[in-house]
Amino acid sequence: MSQDYINFVSDIKRKLEIDLTLYKETQMKRRLTSLREKRGYLSFKAYFKAISQDELLLNEFLDRITINVSEFYRNPKRWEVMQSVILPSLLDNAQKLTIWSAACSTGEEPYSIALMMKEHFPNIEFQILATDIDNMVLARAKKGTYTEQSLKELPDSIKHKFFKQESGLYHIDEEVKRHVRFKKHDLLADVYPRNMDLIVCRNVLIYFTNEAKNIIYQNFSDSLKRDGVLFVGSTEQIFSPDKYNMSLIDTFFYQKND
Repeated sequence: MSQDYINFVSDIKRKLEIDLTLYKETQMKRRLTSLREKRGYLSFKAYFKAISQDELLLNEFLDRITINVSEFYRNPKRWEVMQSVILPSLLDNAQKLTIWSAACSTGEEPYSIALMMKEHFPNIEFQILATDIDNMVLARAKKGTYTEQSLKELPDSIKHKFFKQESGLYHIDEEVKRHVRFKKHDLLADVYPRNMDLIVCRNVLIYFTNEAKNIIYQNFSDSLKRDGVLFVGSTEQIFSPDKYNMSLIDTFFYQKND
């Protein structure tokens, strides 16, 4: 690793309290080198000076280190399991659910959960906390406006019932939005919420080191209520869930033991 990049990583940690060493180095350095060169900076030292003085460049940097690719009901077979198995099991012991969508990006994931609850569990009270490190994507998520491509996995009945189409865009219903509260949160630095029935964090942890993953999985376990469930992405299986006091209950779903 070049001294220029080492210094940049140190400067970012000092200024933004974001530890880039907890991300996979090769992928992160390649991504940031591409962005730096695109903006015409010959060194990371010059690039850091620029993002320290320019809010647009800073937001672009934050957007690049996070992964903002999402859609409603991504990997639909897993959402079918969520609807038919996971949510009913959680509701065996509760009439109200507290849910956390971590690293929620532009909001498709938390809104997917809210849509499922409204459509299939209409009498159940629920609240969703949706968090991300990136203020720009949180602002987009709060608007609740999406392209048709983002909705391609949604059943037509839900699309027609909970979205208003206007000028080629789909606007999610305000009644759905009121169940979701968006907040900035860094999985590697901030305090985790407590007493969650369900945590959804998908297609994000693959970019972290094993050390960082261990910390995050333990924090997720601590955040869950007894018998609470963690839902991860298709590339993020936990090979020793018992290490975090969890057990596999279905593919990509892990339940806290006690």
